[in-house]
Amino acid sequence: MRESKLGLNWKYVDEARSSAKNIAEKVQDFVDVYSTVSVERTICRFFEIDGVNDEDIPLPNVLIDHLKENNSLSSGAAFYISNAMIETGMKPQEIAEKISSGDLNITKLPINDFNKIKENINPLVKSMVKRIKENKEKRDGYIKNIGEGKKPYLYVIVATGNVYEDVVQAQAAARQGADIIAVIRSTGQSLLDYVPYGPTTEGFGGTMATQENFRIMRRALDEVGEEVGRYIRLVNYASGLCMPEIAGMGAMERLDVMLNDALYGILFRDINMQRTIIDQYFSRVINGFAGIIINTGEDNYLTTADAYEEAHTVLASDFINEQLALIAGIPEEQMGLGHAFEMSPDIENGFLYELAQAQMIREIFPNAPLKYMPPTKYMTGNIFRGHVQDALFNVISIWTNQGIQLLGMLTEAIHTPFMSDRYLSIENAKYIFNNMRNLGDEIVFKENGVIQKRANHVLEKSKDLLKTIEGEGLFNALEKGVFADVKRPKNGGKGLNGVFEKDKNYFNPFIEEMLGADKR
Repeated sequence: MRESKLGLNWKYVDEARSSAKNIAEKVQDFVDVYSTVSVERTICRFFEIDGVNDEDIPLPNVLIDHLKENNSLSSGAAFYISNAMIETGMKPQEIAEKISSGDLNITKLPINDFNKIKENINPLVKSMVKRIKENKEKRDGYIKNIGEGKKPYLYVIVATGNVYEDVVQAQAAARQGADIIAVIRSTGQSLLDYVPYGPTTEGFGGTMATQENFRIMRRALDEVGEEVGRYIRLVNYASGLCMPEIAGMGAMERLDVMLNDALYGILFRDINMQRTIIDQYFSRVINGFAGIIINTGEDNYLTTADAYEEAHTVLASDFINEQLALIAGIPEEQMGLGHAFEMSPDIENGFLYELAQAQMIREIFPNAPLKYMPPTKYMTGNIFRGHVQDALFNVISIWTNQGIQLLGMLTEAIHTPFMSDRYLSIENAKYIFNNMRNLGDEIVFKENGVIQKRANHVLEKSKDLLKTIEGEGLFNALEKGVFADVKRPKNGGKGLNGVFEKDKNYFNPFIEEMLGADKR
């Protein structure tokens, strides 16, 4: 018998989850037939193809563009790279360099037996899988030996545009008490169909996500983690047109949390929905295998849609993201499903409605490390009012046992946070979390009161919405603007030309290895 402080109708929960499961399975039927250029570039990176050519084009892009120009992409990168290794005796990096110089066309080589091609590449697959497993074990070892912060983890951002400046700010934040550091990406990187190379010192509103930047920040957080006596988690963004590539780099460099929503890029970056849905699958397979917590972006819905009227869409999206994550092998303990404290401060009893929403999501997803987002939409230049809004947000978080708390900043509406702003936010959260640590254990809600009624109302609307989406399919629902009041056409947006149908030779050895199933 499931218990609920909210008196939730568990029949509705089961119906909603069943509809979401059917929605996700239909999506996966589509995903299984297609791949994308970014999925194939990820496979190249897992074969340790790295670097750029004389024009600063990443070699994974060079190789995949080569297959596309020769009308051979449908067999995939693994097939042609392995066959070229057999025929030339070269390693994948050497093959990519020869293609770049124009000295090799791997689509013109004699084709070997399919089983021989698959067997030949297996040692490279095993080697990369071993590396990712060792990263996971290293994280576990750190947590066991030096510990970690109490939940909700205190999550802050750095966003200087210069990775070396980010290091200074991130280490300062850890010393102030932060448990998780997110390095905000440079504005617009999600629309680049390549990953920049090397350390970067320029960016707009953030720092480029590159493998070298990941390596630099990981080293810095390990250093400060040992100093302060707790493991400091590192966050970046497996989203945009390079979603699986960034997930792959994160797995190789031991990132801990990835923004990895199935719908965010479609709604807020106008990335083609077919491209995004295919990319999210492989990126989540990687994150699940690497022990990386994913964060979903439902909180963003409430920056365009009204938090009171559209609260049910947040819950519906959480149900869908949960089912897509399960298909990709992500355990519940790695699902940082999102929601946010975004109701207008002018709504009477707004705090009660926020509390109902947070408690409802906690009860429906009991094992997920929910990511709770702070007020942003209604923050103003009044920093005193903003600090109070953040305090109320912190009260609900500790009351309802959230997992990951992105701290609100009193200067949210003014500028990128100063170190002093982060300090005040961390102090605010630590004070409230410490003084109210077990508040939720002591409080029950009035039967059929405002909070219980609100939670069940949102749940019922969410259940009905999922039933509708189940009937018409996720792609059609997105075309109608069901989420965030944003409409996107199935064949519109950016990146559709990077989608292709797999042929009979296609295989993705990493999905097979990471899921341990007959997947491709």
